[in-house]
Amino acid sequence: MRQYLAGKIRNVAIAGHGGSGKTSLAEALLYKAGATDRLGKTPDGNTVCDFDPEEIKRGVSLSSAIAPFSWGSVKINLIDTPGLFDFAAGFYEGVRAAESVLICVSARSGATVGVHKAYKLAEKLGKCKMFFVNKMDAEHADFYKVLEELKTEFGPSVCPLVAPVMDNGRVQCYVNLVDNKAYQYNAKGEPTEVAVPDMEHRLEGLKTAISEAVAETDEELFEKYFSGEQFTRDEIIRGIHQGVHSGAITPVLCGSAATLEGIDMLLDSLVDHLPSAWEAGAEMATDAAGELVEIPCTDEAPLAAYIFKTVADPFVGKLSYFKVVSGKLSGEFAPVNSRTGEPERLGKLIYMIGKKQEDTAFITAGDIGAVTKLSSAVTGDTLCDPKTVVSFERLEFPEACLSMAVKVKQKGDEGKVAQGMQRLMEEDPTIRFEQNNETHQQLISGLGEQHLDVIVSKLKSKFGVDIALDKPRVPYRETIRKSVKVQGKHKKQSGGHGQYGDVWIEFSPCEGDELVFEENVFGGSVPKNFFPAVEKGLQDCVKKGVLAGYPMVGVKAVLLDGSYHPVDSSEMAFKMAASLAYKAGIPQASPALLEPIGNLKVYVPDGNTGDMISELNKRRGRVLGMNPSDDGLQMVEGEVPMSEMGDFATMLRSTTQGRGYFTFNFERYELLPSQLEAGVIEQAKALAEAE
Repeated sequence: MRQYLAGKIRNVAIAGHGGSGKTSLAEALLYKAGATDRLGKTPDGNTVCDFDPEEIKRGVSLSSAIAPFSWGSVKINLIDTPGLFDFAAGFYEGVRAAESVLICVSARSGATVGVHKAYKLAEKLGKCKMFFVNKMDAEHADFYKVLEELKTEFGPSVCPLVAPVMDNGRVQCYVNLVDNKAYQYNAKGEPTEVAVPDMEHRLEGLKTAISEAVAETDEELFEKYFSGEQFTRDEIIRGIHQGVHSGAITPVLCGSAATLEGIDMLLDSLVDHLPSAWEAGAEMATDAAGELVEIPCTDEAPLAAYIFKTVADPFVGKLSYFKVVSGKLSGEFAPVNSRTGEPERLGKLIYMIGKKQEDTAFITAGDIGAVTKLSSAVTGDTLCDPKTVVSFERLEFPEACLSMAVKVKQKGDEGKVAQGMQRLMEEDPTIRFEQNNETHQQLISGLGEQHLDVIVSKLKSKFGVDIALDKPRVPYRETIRKSVKVQGKHKKQSGGHGQYGDVWIEFSPCEGDELVFEENVFGGSVPKNFFPAVEKGLQDCVKKGVLAGYPMVGVKAVLLDGSYHPVDSSEMAFKMAASLAYKAGIPQASPALLEPIGNLKVYVPDGNTGDMISELNKRRGRVLGMNPSDDGLQMVEGEVPMSEMGDFATMLRSTTQGRGYFTFNFERYELLPSQLEAGVIEQAKALAEAE
């Protein structure tokens, strides 16, 4: 693949709602540009960007994929991103690496949640935006309805550049409003110019909208428009280009990836209207002194590149995808990883075209490539010149919100699970894995049910470990509610030395998670050297409560009295005596179960706040308040028992159509309602028997 300067490179992420045809659009662009010799189809499993066996099996994109091609003298690095919310890591990675986001909108579904999320992330990361209304060949496709939705949702920057002429629900031709030309497409997707049809006032209105948008981008153009002069084609293209770069214009084009209608005009627009890497690829970074510096997107500056995606395959090895912001990355150079401070030995430098690899000697500023066998580098790391160490800001990914416990089908596979999960977490920063020492479970966390299902499938296919998922156990606690004073006496005679220990202990409720031990012994009835043994005996006991075997908290034990034998008393005997006192006293001290309570902040659209408050009440939650959040959603705050949160992520997604999200953090323990105690005790006994 030939090398391009940053001024001739466009990095474009395709984003949007699941099912809007993003991968098919990528396939159409590649085919039309001559980068592939056949038009792949998602159902056939033969597209360039969906090449992972899991993607082929499920017929959806699960991760981002790079597909570069050239159109005229320009190289376009197309980054196809997943539309399903469970696989947001690929969506975030793709948008991070691009200067522009092509938001794919279904002509039937319109401005769905995925369109909003793509637009919002592009805005947040300062990316240029363009809409493509896809599936114009589908029944009930309505471009003008979708256009109105986009204008209503995203404001006056939305500006159509291509418009369809419809007749009986079918597209007769597409009008390029910039060139004022109309095109019909044959069965092969090849255009033929036709006379511009009479669209009454609609066409004039759309052209006027373009002229007004262009006039806003430049003072000279504004004066020309104000004086009533017509813009030349070059002036319109320059104005749109400037407007897209500044965010003042968000172009809208339309067509069909399946029939290739409008794809040629989209390719021209990607080149003409979207900024190059040289124009929009500069980034802010932190230097060695902690100061913010601008890194220009040019070959002449020192090397600065960041890793935006990692593939950790047990067969292929580790593959790190990166974007060079400045300088040039070549195989002979050993860049420094600014996170570790250590130089990185580079493996092969390659261009990725879907799953195909093409070797290259170097990769220039503004371009995207991959490197094999980077030992310590992870997603988000910066590779830079040792003389000019800088760090780009790391991207914040969505937090994992659904946790399930692992059940291995082959005993002893727990180690394999841990190793496999470490590799999968390198690939997907939204996955979490932990070994819970209290519940003795391995927990996998992700963004939803499909996400976890794919993790299970990948563990089996890539790492040869077969698992099932189960509900995580809730880490309950036990406590006491009243004070008791009891004796614990251990006396045993069996030839030779016997065993003798005798204690009186008062157990009472207190604050805190640890056992509070005190001694208040008078007259040496229990010698001081046995106090630690008594405490140790009680510390061992509080690890398991008397109701359901959960750890005891909030217990104060005061050693009051006792007796000893000068020969038979020993540390072991007093440990046993303390244990007997515990077993006798705790059941009399009104033992109770405590459940973990978490602080929940759930962000939902205005229309869902009532549903959410009702849902929290159903889950035994307490609503603490409601506040508007920065992203236009309402934040409902409450406290909810952890045991009630198992399916909350799934419920929230279905209630809000994917718009809502939440954070949930452990707050404290509270008494479990007495009517629920029996069920928890029964469950604990069943688990103990099973183990």
